[in-house]
Amino acid sequence: MDETKERGLLVAAAVVLPADLVAARRTIRDLILPGQRRIHFHKEKDDRRRQIIAAVATLSAHAVIFDARDHRNARMAREACLVDLVEHAAKINAARLVLERDDSTFQADRRLLFEQVRRSGLSGALRYDHLRAHEECLLAIPDAVAWCWAKGGRWKTSVQRLVRESRQV
Repeated sequence: MDETKERGLLVAAAVVLPADLVAARRTIRDLILPGQRRIHFHKEKDDRRRQIIAAVATLSAHAVIFDARDHRNARMAREACLVDLVEHAAKINAARLVLERDDSTFQADRRLLFEQVRRSGLSGALRYDHLRAHEECLLAIPDAVAWCWAKGGRWKTSVQRLVRESRQV
């Protein structure tokens, strides 16, 4: 899961099946340039962005967008996204959620996720981790999708086929 806050909160979650994790990680790692620790989509040039999107499109992954841009309060918007994310994880029987770690929201996220996982009856079935983008290269997928979706126009069109669902939260 990654987010963009450019015009209100928009969260993208990438779904990768366990059987596809090794190949997906290899594909993403191959895109990391010498001297880079990770792919940070908004810092890339347009031709490189197109290359990354093309590579992600070859994966069996898909994305779900959680759009909280109508919320006026940033904290409430984030909470709404995380609640809906856990509900979606329950619906698809996800085994693990990986969120890009943001130290400013880490404690609040952990409390909310603990409560939502318990409420959803997923305690012991759904693991969640907060990792830095360089610790889990697959975080590049929702990073790219969120950036493109928020940017709109041709960028949104370029990832539209990867997005299985867009939800207002």
